[in-house]
Amino acid sequence: MKKIKPKINFKDKRGVISDLIEREKIDAITYITFFKNKVRANHYHKKTIQWNYVISGKVLFVSKINGKIKKITGKKNDLVKIETREHHAIKALNYSEILVFTKGPRGGKEYESDTFRLKKNLID
Repeated sequence: MKKIKPKINFKDKRGVISDLIEREKIDAITYITFFKNKVRANHYHKKTIQWNYVISGKVLFVSKINGKIKKITGKKNDLVKIETREHHAIKALNYSEILVFTKGPRGGKEYESDTFRLKKNLID
């Protein structure tokens, strides 16, 4: 899991244009809301990579890969990438909204086809 700093492509008195993800095939974009202290995920994907963009609020991303635990606090405009087979969970530290961009089988009817629940949660 890693936090990615979006590249500013253009900036003037009107605002900023930034590329969040470049040169990747995106299969689905999912909008997710969280109420304070609620947890989502506690799973992993064998074939799916996901980029989590925090629209509002503050969330704690926790991942485990090769036995190592990593924690990232995401706030508005942060982008966090989660790789395939990386165990992960997300907890809202206050009401939050994120967009999840996925490469792999995660959209529509395929939503659960590449989701593998953890026997022991990373976050309860």
